[in-house]
Amino acid sequence: MIDRIIDNILNLRLFRTFKVKSTPRWIILMLDMLIVLACFVTTVVAGMYSTGAVTGRTDILINGALVLIVYFLVSYISKSYTCVIRLSVIEDLYRIFMVVAVSIAILVGINVVRLVLWDSTSLKFWDILVIGALTFSLMMIERLCIKYLYMRMNSATKGRKRVLVLGTSFGSVFLANALKGEIGGKYLPVGLLSIKSGQDNTEINGFKVYRFDPSNMAEVFAKNDIDALIFDAKSNNLMSSGFADYFIKNDISLLAMNKVAEFEQDKESDTNISTFIKEVQIEDLLGRDPIVLNNPLVKEHINGACVLITGACGSIGSEIVNQVANYGASKIVLFDQAETPMHDISLEMKKNHPNADIELIMGDVRNRARVEEAFAKFRPCYVFHAAAYKHVPMMEINPTEAILANVMGTRNVADLALKYGVYKFVMISTDKAVNPTNVMGCTKRLAEIYCQSLFFEASKQGKKTQFITTRFGNVLGSNGSVIPLFRKQIAAGGPVTVTHKEIIRYFMTIPEACSLVLEAGCMGSGGEIYIFDMGEPVKIYDMARRMIALAGLKPDVDIKIEEIGLRPGEKLYEELLNDKEKTTATVNKKIMIAKVKTYDYKDVCDNIERIIQLANAGDIHGMIYAMKEFVPEYKSQHSKFESIDKEIEGEIITPSPTPVQLKAE
Repeated sequence: MIDRIIDNILNLRLFRTFKVKSTPRWIILMLDMLIVLACFVTTVVAGMYSTGAVTGRTDILINGALVLIVYFLVSYISKSYTCVIRLSVIEDLYRIFMVVAVSIAILVGINVVRLVLWDSTSLKFWDILVIGALTFSLMMIERLCIKYLYMRMNSATKGRKRVLVLGTSFGSVFLANALKGEIGGKYLPVGLLSIKSGQDNTEINGFKVYRFDPSNMAEVFAKNDIDALIFDAKSNNLMSSGFADYFIKNDISLLAMNKVAEFEQDKESDTNISTFIKEVQIEDLLGRDPIVLNNPLVKEHINGACVLITGACGSIGSEIVNQVANYGASKIVLFDQAETPMHDISLEMKKNHPNADIELIMGDVRNRARVEEAFAKFRPCYVFHAAAYKHVPMMEINPTEAILANVMGTRNVADLALKYGVYKFVMISTDKAVNPTNVMGCTKRLAEIYCQSLFFEASKQGKKTQFITTRFGNVLGSNGSVIPLFRKQIAAGGPVTVTHKEIIRYFMTIPEACSLVLEAGCMGSGGEIYIFDMGEPVKIYDMARRMIALAGLKPDVDIKIEEIGLRPGEKLYEELLNDKEKTTATVNKKIMIAKVKTYDYKDVCDNIERIIQLANAGDIHGMIYAMKEFVPEYKSQHSKFESIDKEIEGEIITPSPTPVQLKAE
């Protein structure tokens, strides 16, 4: 009854008009000092009444001013009035206790000095203790009243999503209290969801505890009008392990606490904790632990070094630029042919890294002379080669361009890295280079072979440049990747298109991919091909269903999923290693070295030159034939080039051109 009356009062327009997100700190300080003054007056009056002795007005004013000044200074210095009262409990108690204890100690010390130096009427020691006890009690009551009013005003606010908070730990209870205590927040926690066994109908700090039971959980959410489940970042491992699928399949929204709201203790802040809650993205449910790489090693190498990055405006290249800047490279040379993205990244770097020394070089890695200008002018110590054509279907249509950019371009950059004494050259490859089924994958394998054989040949001649390769899976959120495509299709109302229900891919985030590049560049000594432990592969069809559900829609009801068939050169299962390859461990358990077949440098040069000549001549058939001969594991799938595999196997006899014939032509 009383609660209902309070709710009606707080819902009056007068109160709704004056609702604030946080009480101004100066008001809390002023109320604290009024409490101190009231406690002093009460103690003095009570003392005079009980003893019958009358204290002079001057002495009362001096003692009152002294008490007020001491409590004010201690409160101001300790910032006891700056806690977010609607969220704090234990910290409030601790801070107020310390303010009172320190103030009592100071007042006792001052009293001793006054009694020794002059026999003035001073506060009695008992009065100091009584004032402290009353002050502590009333300050706590003050804060509890403010907290209660916030909670009542909050519960009287309509239009908030009713949610459960995952877990029963202190952090979960704190999060629930913080959300409940917000004014103008988005979420109203009505309970805690525990995945541990225990008794039902228990409560923690006023929140009902619901036990997770797959048989009735959907009914619990529906019966109690609960809109969503909120979990914090610490529960990501649990959610990504498949626990989230239960809620997704039952159309229960998932919300993630990105980070704990950092309410500043030394200044006013009106930031709501709701600000840090976001809808769960598919990236949050990858099914593996995030990759943490050996960053101190990277900093040791990159700090103070000149770094050149080809393909600097791409998804991977631009993130490498950003990370290299964070590690304090002395100069960062950006090499790319894309004008507008180069302009955009230059503006971004000026904003995010104003002290970084950035050089912008417009150029194409296929233009050897232009690449050499950059090497000759800046003499980089590290080169990260990210420039490449990467889209499989596009390269099946334009195979000669794939050879010229990915093979000839890599050869140009690698040769010049050796010529100008670069310390480390790191090439970014792909899992599609393993048992390639498409032109793009084979071009990356050819680039791997060239860089590795060049290193071994250069080492024989006593040259110190180290050539290192890294292989990645698919990168979440990169230009042209499947997740941005699915998001666009969902936003447009569907359909979401998948090439095959059984197709699987390995995934990593852009920062993880780039951390691996940098780690490999510092870890390697030359000739290595590094691969990445990316956990279990993800079925693209399942990912599409999850993304639709996470958007609050029902797969195949609100958004259709269409199977459109494998694209040219696409295979169902990507691999990070050839079946015959083995790996060796490194100091980082997430990074391994692939033991691959090595090639004679002269033989590599002859074959790659032959393939490049055929590409320049526009002889697609001859070029693909030569690629398959040199990389016999390259077997086309769902591609017009499958017929060339049959030729090589002897079903159709078509002799491939020789280098001598090419030169004669």
